[in-house]
Amino acid sequence: MRKSEVVAAESVACMNHALFKLRDIWEEIGIPEEQRLERTSTVRKHVQDLLNDMIAEEESLKKRLFDSIEKCRQVLSKLCLELEVSMNESQGGMTILQQEKDLRTRVEVLVKERSQRVQQLQALLEEDHELCDILCSDPYSIDEASVPSLEQLQAFRRHIDSQTAEKERRHKEFVDLRKQVILLMGDLDHSPETTFEKDVVGEDEEAICLSRENIRSLQLLICQLEGRKAENEALCEAHRERIQRLWDRLQVPQEERQAFSEHMVTSRRKNLEALQAEAERLEELKLLNIRNVIDAIRSEIAVLWEKCFLSTEQRQAFVPYFSEEFTEELLGMHDVEIQRLKQHYEVHKDLFEGVHQWQDNWRLFLELEKKATDPARFNNRGGNLLKEEKQRTELHKSLPKLEKNLKAEIDTWESAQGRKFLVNGQMFLQYVAEQWELHRMEKENEKLERFNATSSTASVASNSTVRSGFGVAVCRSPPSANKIPSVRTPGRAKPPHQGLLHGSNKENRGSPISGALMTPAGPQCNFSVTSVASTYSEFLRDFSKAASTNSKPAVLNSTVSDH
Repeated sequence: MRKSEVVAAESVACMNHALFKLRDIWEEIGIPEEQRLERTSTVRKHVQDLLNDMIAEEESLKKRLFDSIEKCRQVLSKLCLELEVSMNESQGGMTILQQEKDLRTRVEVLVKERSQRVQQLQALLEEDHELCDILCSDPYSIDEASVPSLEQLQAFRRHIDSQTAEKERRHKEFVDLRKQVILLMGDLDHSPETTFEKDVVGEDEEAICLSRENIRSLQLLICQLEGRKAENEALCEAHRERIQRLWDRLQVPQEERQAFSEHMVTSRRKNLEALQAEAERLEELKLLNIRNVIDAIRSEIAVLWEKCFLSTEQRQAFVPYFSEEFTEELLGMHDVEIQRLKQHYEVHKDLFEGVHQWQDNWRLFLELEKKATDPARFNNRGGNLLKEEKQRTELHKSLPKLEKNLKAEIDTWESAQGRKFLVNGQMFLQYVAEQWELHRMEKENEKLERFNATSSTASVASNSTVRSGFGVAVCRSPPSANKIPSVRTPGRAKPPHQGLLHGSNKENRGSPISGALMTPAGPQCNFSVTSVASTYSEFLRDFSKAASTNSKPAVLNSTVSDH
């Protein structure tokens, strides 16, 4: 039994007890039955009215609960639709009061969530508005009147994060570009002219919008400033080359050049103006000293002729070079020609340098070859002989390789240009072949000269040795009557030839006789040179062998007296 039922039973018992108590009181008093009935009816009516009032109140409460449940259900349905959440039905077996409380609690939770979402949306909208003002971009597309879903809020946050990152990137890019603009304007001595330029270089970095258009405008401004800077640098460099060339031609003192050195490094506007003024001044001075200038240009042209290996015909083709009428027109012709030669040299610089390298190596090779034939080189004890021989060997190997490489480069160049590559008016390989042939002929001539000189020296030495031996034999063993029976006396024979008698007197004084010189030349004088000995040692050995077999009998026969 429920406690409420127990309380109800006790209420009924209490009411019966009260009625019995009233009845006893009424009997003691002696109230008649009619009055007892009336008073009992009054008690019943009071109790019934009280219970009816209580029942009405409870019915009203019940009705209010049902109304609240219905209203909560309607609100809950609307909130679930706005917040895009599912509306879960109440569990079965719940009382009216429990249902009302459950629905009311759920409505309060959803209302709170709705309020939070709206607040988050407003905060995101404000942040997006600020970013749009900075980036000059369109606002995020979202319905501000409706309650956003969780997915919409997350997408909105991602958009805000992306915009914030873009803002940081653009701000960093803007700062870098702004620094470049300020530096370039400083280099060009340029003051801001447009409103945009003033906003860019102004102190307030937030004054300019970080839109894509402004970033592109900044980049375009930098390109324009860089173009102007490059143009200024090119103009300054052209003026510097022109000034340097005029300084050299006019022989400007070093002190005057040093005073102008500040403008020969930087390329600001003031430097450009100073360079232009200096160039104009030097041009005027050049006209006053036109002859000296032309002579200086001619010296440069002569140097370029040598560098470019131009032939005499090619050099003579520039007729103004030989003119003696020094006019401004002649100067202009020389300027054009020297520019053409410089361009020609730069275009073919690699080939010309390769030819120069070959010539330097060839010159060194000829010097080492000349030293190799010098007998005095054996007196050098410093170790240079071995070094020179090693260097000569290396050059002998490297020269053909260099010639091969140059040939390949020249063939490529000739195929591309459609014309021959000439050195001193002739083809390079022909020029190289002529140099090798000249070298070979010079070596052959040197060997032939050494052969002839050695042959003459050896012949004279051999005759002198034979005559000296004969003279000593006469002095040490005078002829007797037994050994030489047919000796002529001065009275019975012809007087000797004055030359022979003069030679005999010289012999008696210890000088060699000259009888062998009067005898016709022996067989050694009839040698025919069919080949040149490779070395001096081989030549001397061959000559000594020939002299020992042929020359000696002829000399002895020429000195034997008649029997």
